[in-house]
Amino acid sequence: MAVTLRLRGVDGKFLQGDTKSLEEAMIKFGSKVIQDGRVILNSPGSDGFNKRTSSDTLYNDYHYTLKQSNSTMTVGFEFGRANSYWRFVDEGVKGVGYSEAKTQGGTQGKRGRTGIARGQGSPFAFKYARPGKVMREAIKEWIANKPISVDGNIESAAFAIGYGIKRRGLERTQFYTKPVKTHLITLPDEVKEAFRIDMQNLINKLPNKITIDSKKTLIQTK
Repeated sequence: MAVTLRLRGVDGKFLQGDTKSLEEAMIKFGSKVIQDGRVILNSPGSDGFNKRTSSDTLYNDYHYTLKQSNSTMTVGFEFGRANSYWRFVDEGVKGVGYSEAKTQGGTQGKRGRTGIARGQGSPFAFKYARPGKVMREAIKEWIANKPISVDGNIESAAFAIGYGIKRRGLERTQFYTKPVKTHLITLPDEVKEAFRIDMQNLINKLPNKITIDSKKTLIQTK
């Protein structure tokens, strides 16, 4: 996933020059998205107790990169070891019992039977309640890496946990979607101001003095 700044009508060589302010604006955007996303991941879930993610893998591996070409500057968001499942954490997954919860008046955010309604609004949904081998193995690995004890057989515990997840679904966190939408609102103005500063710095190096009117966005010569 990425957000790209493309400068149209500008000599491609411009981005090979001094674009410190533009870079700072894009870095600021990437940093805010990651920071807000991690806050969401680390916040209590709908039950009011547990974190929204049981594993720290996504939290730790979530980062941004800044890449630059002649005419573009791109902030990319990467998820490391969580690349195969981050979308499900972001958008949630409807549980097998989702329709049942709706007919029984279940709502997201309450404990007990109504927990089935997790994942409301998600484009994803579990089809079967029985957890597959891949899911059970992932849960067993999670159990092994956590300071928790399991009564009885770990295979049975992994099955029970997996069954519960697929039955209730996964909560929709929007740890990525929400921060990106929020900070995209102010990014255009921040980029315009950064571009003005970089252009002015470039122009100041010219023999004739030229200034940029930020209000009228016009280049004026004196």
